[in-house]
Amino acid sequence: MHLKRIILIVLDSVGIGELPDSRDYGDEGSNTLGNIARAVKGFQLPNLQKMGLSNIDGIDMPPHFQKVEHPEGAYGKMAEKSVGKDTTTGHWEISGIILESPFPVYPKGFPNELIEKFEEKIGRKTLGNFPASGTVIIQELGDEHVKTGFPIVYTSADSVFQIAAHEEVIPIEKQYEICRIARAMLTGQHGVGRVIARPFVGESGSYTRTGRRKDFAISPPSKTILNVLKDNGFEVRAVGKIEDIFNGSGITGSVHTNGNEDGVDKTLKWMQDSFEGLLFTNLVDFDMNYGHRNNPEGYAKALVEFDVRLPEILAQLKEDDILIITADHGCDPTTTSTDHSREYVPLLVSGTRVKKGKNLHIRDTFADIAKTIAEYFDVGNELSGTSFLEEILS
Repeated sequence: MHLKRIILIVLDSVGIGELPDSRDYGDEGSNTLGNIARAVKGFQLPNLQKMGLSNIDGIDMPPHFQKVEHPEGAYGKMAEKSVGKDTTTGHWEISGIILESPFPVYPKGFPNELIEKFEEKIGRKTLGNFPASGTVIIQELGDEHVKTGFPIVYTSADSVFQIAAHEEVIPIEKQYEICRIARAMLTGQHGVGRVIARPFVGESGSYTRTGRRKDFAISPPSKTILNVLKDNGFEVRAVGKIEDIFNGSGITGSVHTNGNEDGVDKTLKWMQDSFEGLLFTNLVDFDMNYGHRNNPEGYAKALVEFDVRLPEILAQLKEDDILIITADHGCDPTTTSTDHSREYVPLLVSGTRVKKGKNLHIRDTFADIAKTIAEYFDVGNELSGTSFLEEILS
């Protein structure tokens, strides 16, 4: 008997055009992939196009991104049903949870009473408390932090409570402890999606962030497809920041990554193992390094690098494997905004048993993925969404 597996890869922030409600989010005109294709000369993704990327209903791409006559996979696009456009909301919806209300954001900083309570609990004052770029704020407040030992607190357009501290001023384990204190406090109306440790090193004028960032997420409010699979004895292996996004819930094994290439390497390594269940990968460079930094050239290069690796992933698929490639939101690097954008995401499916050229059209929620996975493994569930398994299996 063959072992069933689903390999689910999220290309973080690779949106493919504004959603009908994009105006409510200030995202009219956003089209992460299409606008990059128009901005960067010669940009092509031949392997993703072979899977059906250019054939997706209503995809707005320049003429050189032509449809292929015989797509090698099933293809479609998905709308986000949850309120919001952040990483956590997108991934939770992919896993079967639709959120009715967004995570709180703090465009003017956190309320004074909240900061005072936090300072009391950690036994020291804080600096900052405003939305900022993490690389900029450590140059602005780094010297004062080194002098006082007060951690720097800041946020962004996302639902995050970020804490930056110099590793020689506040040791890394102490930084993590401070984050855990914040995480325990930030519940209910202040239940931010993530508390993030942002350690840095260096001297005045040249502070740099280290790789010891750590995310302290809020746990999903109900069972996801990850929990359903784990509860039924299947493995759920997480690559990249998946473990952080789900706060470890429903995960049987995880590995963190250093960039997209490492993420692909670690996905391929686990695909070589014999196991039954879900392999869930997030490739974050698109969003973190290029989308938020309004760098279409860098974004295009990263997409091409993934496209070049795609044949390796396809070659590793075993007889009962299904590969699903999607995204969690947009982050258009060509607009003035540096925030995520409210967009459709691609849905590309491949495997020996998957119908070639099957048009899955427009799905009205990302949760259709969770429902499809549940049906493939024949597990009872109360997840949102509609399975497309029957549509894709030959």
